[in-house]
This record gives sequence, C-alpha cells and structure tokens, in this order.
Amino acid sequence: MMENTDKEAILEIIRRQKEFYRSGATRDIKFRKSMLRKMQEGLKKWEKPLTDALWQDLHKCYEEAYMTEIGLVYGEIADALKHVGRWARRRRACTPLTVQPSSSFIVREPLGNTLIVAPWNYPVQLLLSPLVGAISAGCTAVLKPSPYVPAVSAALRGFVEDTFPKKYVAVVQGNREVNALLFEARWDLVFYTGSPATAKVLAAAQSKYLTPMVLELGGKSPCIVDKDADIEIAARRIVWGKCLNSGQTCIAPDYLFVHQKVKSAFVEAFKRELDALYPDGTRESNCYVHMVRDAAFQRVTGYLKDGTVLAGGRSDAATRWIEPTLLDGVKPDSPVMTEEIFGPVFPMMTFSARSEVVDFVTSREKPLAFYYFGKKADAWDIISRTTSGGACINDTIMHVANSHVPFGGVGNSGMGSYHSERSFLAFSHERSVIATPTRIDLKFRYMPYKLFALVKKML
Repeated sequence: MMENTDKEAILEIIRRQKEFYRSGATRDIKFRKSMLRKMQEGLKKWEKPLTDALWQDLHKCYEEAYMTEIGLVYGEIADALKHVGRWARRRRACTPLTVQPSSSFIVREPLGNTLIVAPWNYPVQLLLSPLVGAISAGCTAVLKPSPYVPAVSAALRGFVEDTFPKKYVAVVQGNREVNALLFEARWDLVFYTGSPATAKVLAAAQSKYLTPMVLELGGKSPCIVDKDADIEIAARRIVWGKCLNSGQTCIAPDYLFVHQKVKSAFVEAFKRELDALYPDGTRESNCYVHMVRDAAFQRVTGYLKDGTVLAGGRSDAATRWIEPTLLDGVKPDSPVMTEEIFGPVFPMMTFSARSEVVDFVTSREKPLAFYYFGKKADAWDIISRTTSGGACINDTIMHVANSHVPFGGVGNSGMGSYHSERSFLAFSHERSVIATPTRIDLKFRYMPYKLFALVKKML
C-alpha cells in the first residue's frame, strides 16, 4: 500500500515552488526548452520501468502502453520543443481608430504555481502530457498520481525526482486525505482529470480563490450505428474502441444506439470482429487490460444483470478479467444506462429515426465523446443537433490522437481543453498591453468632451 506524503513535506514543496516561481527562472525560454529536453531524456531512461509498472497494475502490454501513453507524451514534448518559442512570443494586435496612436500587444505569461491531478486509467499520459504544457508555459507543478496504480505512481515519482528539482516539479502521493490537503491549498491553476463527483469537490474548495481550472472528466459517450453504416467497419472500430484499456477510457463508447434494420447484422459482425481481435480469447491475452481493482470489477460485473447477454458475459474475480460483453434489452433508467460504465460492458438500444437518438442524448448530461457510423451528411446533421466534448464520424477514440484539435469536455464532461499549443495556453494568461506614445496627446478623450459628436461617429 502506498504511503501518504507527509503534510509538512507537501506544504514545504508548495512553499519552495512559490519561491522558485517568484525568482523568474521559469519564464526564460531557454530554461523551458532545457527542462523539456530533460523530460524527453528522462522518459527514455524510465520508459521500461513505467511500462513494466503499467503491466503490473493494469495488465497493459508494452504495445498498448506505448501507443496510448508513452508515445503520446513523446509527441507532446517534441511539439513543444519545436514551437514553444513561437507560442510564447509577444504578439501585436490590431488597434482601432479610437485607441490610436497606441500600439496593442498580447503577452502570454505563465499562470504560476500549478497542481496536476491524474487518474488511474492512463496514469502516465494523463499526468505527463499536462506537465508538458506547464513546463512550456513557464509554470511550476505539483503532480498527484492515482493511489489505485501504486507501481505506476512509484515509477512516476522515480522519474520526476530523477529529472527535476522539487522546487520546480514534484510528486506527492496518497489517498483522499492528500487530495483534501491539495484541494485546499492555493494554486494559480488546477488541472484535474477524473470523475465529475471529485471535480465538484475540487471546484468548491478552490472557489474561494477563484482559481482557474481545466477539468477533464467523463460521462456516457453514445455510439450510433445507422442503417447506412458499413457494418463490418463499424463493428471493428467499435470493438477496438471499447476493448482499448478494457473500456477504462474516458472517451470509450459507452452505449450503443443501433438502427433496428441492421441490429442482427451488427450483432453478428460484433462477434466476428471480437474474435478477429482476440483469436484465442481475451482471458489469457497479453493485449487485453484487466480491471484496475476489485471494487471496479464488482461494479462492472454488476451491470451484467441489467440486460440480456448477446456476446461475452464471462469474468474471473481472481484476475479481475471481464470478457467484452454486448447487452440487449436494457432499460434507459437502469444503472448500466445511467452510470458511466468504465469497463468492457456494452449496452445496446435500437432506434428507427435519428430524432430518437437526438432526444435521448440531449435529455442527458453532455458527453465527452460522440460517435456516429453512417453517411457523412447524416453525421453532420446529428452532430449539429447535439453537443459533446469531441466527436468522430465512422470511427471511435481517434480524435484524441490529433494534437491539432482541442481535447476537452463540455458541461458535466469537463471544461477547458489541451494538447499542443492549447496545453501551453491552458497554463498561460494572455495579458493585454497598450503602449501609447507621449509625443501625441489627442484631446478628444478628456473632459469636458468637446469633440463628443466626432467621437460618437468613431465608436
């Protein structure tokens, strides 16, 4: 069991980071680039311990660990190293006639001392990707990994302590008591990935400071298979998206809406594609992740009673393995349709008109992701009538892999976004600066406003 970081040690880390930030050292672009290079080198050194720990805690194979965690962090670091000088550069802005002869500028400055809290499902990527943004922007960072993946959290601590001085970047470990302490401390930004319930606790604690936050949460992301969909492709990409990390993904397709005309064909295709992904089954597969802990196993297997099993349905408590399962006959108000599943159980409902899907989705909390399989024109129509953090047409998951588009939630699924330059901006403040010369001093702005009629025409 992981030990909590001592309260006095946490307070000392916070104090030293505030002092270091006030020194101005983190603002220097050369310093930021040197820290990004150190992070890159350190990640190479710690890649094996981190991927070994992911296997130990989550039964996540090296290939999936690299594809969904380590590789994405490498990409963020490389992107930041290439562009941080441009991102941080002072920008000129247009100056309207009413503000002439002044010049206008936007200065991107670091927010300051930040807290990054990561979950257990992608514990490396969701801690270190935001850290790239913090370093790029010129901030300090306290990192809080999840206690539910103790081997990964220990490896992350080793990596950070081997790479950065504590006065700049530090890891603190622990359970809800440590969270409570961190949530009550004063920060210049909090970047939190996790559940909406904990996010509300965090937001309430930070409200007294009016702290800006980036909240990457979750929700029930719908997946629609329309009558015109390519059924084989849809089934393959949906099975892959649900089986990735064994469904323990915030943007995993959570529930299915299948057009009643293609239901039977989709069910058969789902079974075929599952067999194709795992020819020897998922139980002994090195490419299939297990539930993170016993409580998660019990919660997810509990959903199996909420419908009729059409595929899968087996499980093993000793190894926390749950077979990918397709459920039919689920009720809209059942637990499997009202709680975020975060596991390989897939409830399915049918529809005959897209308006039914729109009514259902818009009557519930805004999801983090939205997936549609069918004609592009119909996809854009249904997207225009719904809301989600992100969306894919004829695919699942892949919008998170493109750093050129924002990743984030909306409403109950989160606020703010990140990746690439947006990560830099998440940890930055855009400061407006107006520079006015003294050689010219126009009188119309001063009382008693003798030229008001002229000013009124200019406004």
